[in-house]
Amino acid sequence: MPKHIASGLKYLAAVKLREKGYFQKDIANKLGMDRSTVSHYLNGRNLSWNSIEVAESITNCCNRDFLHVTYSLTGDLENTQTIVDILIEEEFKANVKDTCIGCGVCVDVCLMNNISIVDLKCHINNAGCCGCLDCQINCPTHSIQILEVQIPNK
Repeated sequence: MPKHIASGLKYLAAVKLREKGYFQKDIANKLGMDRSTVSHYLNGRNLSWNSIEVAESITNCCNRDFLHVTYSLTGDLENTQTIVDILIEEEFKANVKDTCIGCGVCVDVCLMNNISIVDLKCHINNAGCCGCLDCQINCPTHSIQILEVQIPNK
């Protein structure tokens, strides 16, 4: 069953990419699938509608749960990062206070591989942040704050 739900998540990502104007070949490359599977997904074949409903429920969870459940289902970090990046629509901004000691805990807990340590201070790539808050929750000095960016007309 987990593979079916993971397929449901890939289906949702494929549909979203198609809506953004991606071609089937590009969708297949991005999601690590063959083109015929993408074609079947986009035409509503070879996929259980129950799997899609469960996948939709997962995407409606908080971003942290969505990230971790997706990783549990796919077992593939790169695929998880791609799916999460496609399906999370919000944008986030990280604020790192001067109290950061560069311990690297945030780097270790970030499943999106979005944090680096430079000059003994963490640097978070806002474009790749999914808003899971793992870095903020685990920071021993409480130096990280993740904020949702309010986008006008969205």
